[in-house]
Amino acid sequence: MDLTPVARTIFAKDFYATKVTGINIEYVDENRTVCSMELTDIHLNAKGFVMGGAIFTLADFAFAIAANSDIMASGQDAELQWVSSSSTIHFLSPAKDSPLRATTTKIKQGRNQALIQISVTDSSDRQIALVTTSGTRINSNQN
Repeated sequence: MDLTPVARTIFAKDFYATKVTGINIEYVDENRTVCSMELTDIHLNAKGFVMGGAIFTLADFAFAIAANSDIMASGQDAELQWVSSSSTIHFLSPAKDSPLRATTTKIKQGRNQALIQISVTDSSDRQIALVTTSGTRINSNQN
């Protein structure tokens, strides 16, 4: 089921990802999320390369959408319930072409824990980074 419109509405409130870094949600279903980010000068470090933090932000945002796709698919008007608890990022190549694209693969998602892999590529499909993120379901009543 295509959850893209629902995800765009819910995650529009993530101003850092959507407004500051300019991440676009391209596609979401219950098994896969694809987000992209057009590169501008604000994404570059002093050496002129894409900053690792910009790449990680793209991957982390894609994780958040993928992990919460079960909530979106249920049709419930529930609060988002998944947060990242641990991430490992492997930077593989410098990004050369814009946009960068993050594509998620759910390795395992249970009631309270999730493991999602995020592949970040540039527009020529070169793999820029590989991220593995563990997530935890939080109680919406917790602070």
